[in-house]
Amino acid sequence: MLIQRNRKCGAQFTQSKGIHTLERGKTTRSMVRDCVLFVNAWLWFIISMNYTTSRMFMFIHLFKGMGTQVWKKSSAIYQGEWKFGKPDGCGTYSVLLPETKEYEKKYSGMWKNGKKHGSGTYFYKNSAVYEGEWGEGNRSGWGRMYYDNGDIYEGEWMWDKSHGQGLIKYTNGNWYEGAWEDGKRNGNGKFYFSDQGQLYEGFWADGIAKCGILSDFGRDQAPKPTKYPIPPLELKEPQSVFGIDEQQQETP
Repeated sequence: MLIQRNRKCGAQFTQSKGIHTLERGKTTRSMVRDCVLFVNAWLWFIISMNYTTSRMFMFIHLFKGMGTQVWKKSSAIYQGEWKFGKPDGCGTYSVLLPETKEYEKKYSGMWKNGKKHGSGTYFYKNSAVYEGEWGEGNRSGWGRMYYDNGDIYEGEWMWDKSHGQGLIKYTNGNWYEGAWEDGKRNGNGKFYFSDQGQLYEGFWADGIAKCGILSDFGRDQAPKPTKYPIPPLELKEPQSVFGIDEQQQETP
């Protein structure tokens, strides 16, 4: 048996049959074993994480092209193109009707990053239908909306509301053509009262006519004309009567 002292820390250890034992009772062999186990555990963790990450990357990367997905909870189904695990390209989204157990088409058109984007047609719960351009899942750009009450709007959209220039035709025969903002008539526009044979042309704010000119338009063919026609303007100098001089009239 050989007793030695560590010069750096002053600890004594005994050597017997190839086993080095510290005075505290812990063998250097067990310390090496613990160190090896610790290193192996870290290596296994790093390798497993890299393997899982690579498998996930391969799954997402390969999840592209044509494919079909059925949602387990709602039984909705998507058929079309995929890219990076999301609908991207041309595809159709349908839902299952619980009453008839048949699928009803909800949207057919272009997708981008899992949202409706580009040209497409959306079928609402009632008979309303929208066909036109989409952006980030909202009606944006040019489009035509067929409402369930029979009204038809054709024009520009932004963030799912009529915005810009557009024309709407009502079921009673009247129609409006002009500027829109946030889903309401805003700006300059013309409203044709075809049932009464009159035309209003002027400025609108939040769907209400503020300032404009009302005149007869197709009164002879109107189904419900007004009792009295609007008399023609016969003033020689209407600008001076209304307080508008020529200089103000020429000012843009």
